[in-house]
Amino acid sequence: MRITGRTTGTLAASFCAFALAILISSPVFTLRAADEPTPPKSAPGAKKKDDAKDKEEPKSDKKESKDKDELSETTNTITINGAKVTYRTTAGTMVMKDEEGKPHASIFFIAYTRLDGNTNLDERPITFSFNGGPGSSSVWLHLGVLGPRRVFLKDDGGLPPPPFHLVDNDYSLLDESDLVFIDPVSTGFSRPAQGEDGKNFHGVEQDLASVGDFIRLYTTRYQRWSSPKFVIGESYGTTRAAGLSGFLEDRYGIYLNGIMLVSAVLDFQTISFAPGNDLPYPLYLPTETASAWFHKKLPPDLQADRKKALAESEEFALGEYTHALMQGAALPAAERKEVVKKLARLTGLSEDYIDRADMRVRAQWFFKELLRAERLNIGRYDSRRTGQDSEYVQASPDYDPSYSSVLGPFTATFNDYVRRELKFESDLPYEILTGKVQPWDFGSARNRFLDIAETLREAMTHNPYLKVFVANGRYDLATPYLATKYTFNHIGLPPNLQTNVSMGFYDAGHMMYVNQPDLIQLKKDLANFVHSALPAK
Repeated sequence: MRITGRTTGTLAASFCAFALAILISSPVFTLRAADEPTPPKSAPGAKKKDDAKDKEEPKSDKKESKDKDELSETTNTITINGAKVTYRTTAGTMVMKDEEGKPHASIFFIAYTRLDGNTNLDERPITFSFNGGPGSSSVWLHLGVLGPRRVFLKDDGGLPPPPFHLVDNDYSLLDESDLVFIDPVSTGFSRPAQGEDGKNFHGVEQDLASVGDFIRLYTTRYQRWSSPKFVIGESYGTTRAAGLSGFLEDRYGIYLNGIMLVSAVLDFQTISFAPGNDLPYPLYLPTETASAWFHKKLPPDLQADRKKALAESEEFALGEYTHALMQGAALPAAERKEVVKKLARLTGLSEDYIDRADMRVRAQWFFKELLRAERLNIGRYDSRRTGQDSEYVQASPDYDPSYSSVLGPFTATFNDYVRRELKFESDLPYEILTGKVQPWDFGSARNRFLDIAETLREAMTHNPYLKVFVANGRYDLATPYLATKYTFNHIGLPPNLQTNVSMGFYDAGHMMYVNQPDLIQLKKDLANFVHSALPAK
């Protein structure tokens, strides 16, 4: 398996970290590098253990990591697409050991296995799921779209009043595939073994090894070697999923049937606003146009037709705008003036602001500038969401109103669900999104932009039956959809394999499934993809 990169210069390492951090809105991460340029100013105007012993010895974080598995199993029924599905839930930890039997990590997982209908393991698909960060638990895909229970939000994904609760998920993928949700080491309830340094797991290659080892061990213990296998990841989880396609194949001979990528980033050059890297500016532009359209900041002809607005934006981004950026200071003044004018038309920003930004408005500046007159920020994860801006917030780029709208509901409901319904108890904090994995080790890509697309290309070449589905949110300003299209248009697949890649586009952001209409459509798309990737009977 190869992990590739592109050289960027003497400051590349810090900007690799910055590119990765842009996927995270948690306050524990600092998104602005020390040498980042200042944005242009706006123009004026049931568990098997001794419960009694547990009560006698409350566990600290260090004592909780054990050298044996702790599992709780429950059985339940849900109705999906009008049909009852009976399933077993296994929640617990799997201790990962070396070949000498020494524990090196305890990985927490929740698995859902269908008990009725097709129980032939040779035919029943199994899907391994995780989120991103890096530093995120698997809670988002779990309680947002895939699992049999989901977080109740407003229909458009907005924050409901607390306290929060779960509802049955009529759109769970459990009717089509068994599901295993994995928390990478240091996230969720997963921890390094006592005496192990967490840094051994906090890096591109280390992460692939630990998650890949878990998948191999789960596949062995639960007799799933003959089952059709899928992985699904979100955000940095898509980076992990692409890497696993190569790791599982090379290390264990595990060939996947399909990979599902939700809000993908495989080539970090496409999203890293590093000096000298002009690639992200045109790739973000259509999402900025969509955002301006949503907030009614476009001229009348574009405001009247979003499809027209996005088509014009994509054409300009990949044509005239890219050509202008490539010329740099050699761009003639008349051409520059015309490009600035068109950028203002497509973004809702003023020509003066764009000109002083040198035609290069970083995404984190756009969050603040689009609705500055209303004193509002727009969300990074979902630009439909807004939050009150202030001078203090302006100095704190971590604030993301779209993250604030999901953090509370997902955190509260998971902590209640895992104890009350799944009967798994732990006094450890469940790390929803943690900074404990930082600094992340980029390994061979340490001084480059991480690019794992080549790993996926090789896996698809070796296994021509491997299919890929990519879900894109039109209002996602963390992993914009044109960057994903660009990556797959440059991945180098031969013509006979290009049809193995399919994409879906949704009218929300990074977590498009929090929007009820998108949740319904995403379930249909994922179910159709699973069917398409199964061998013909």
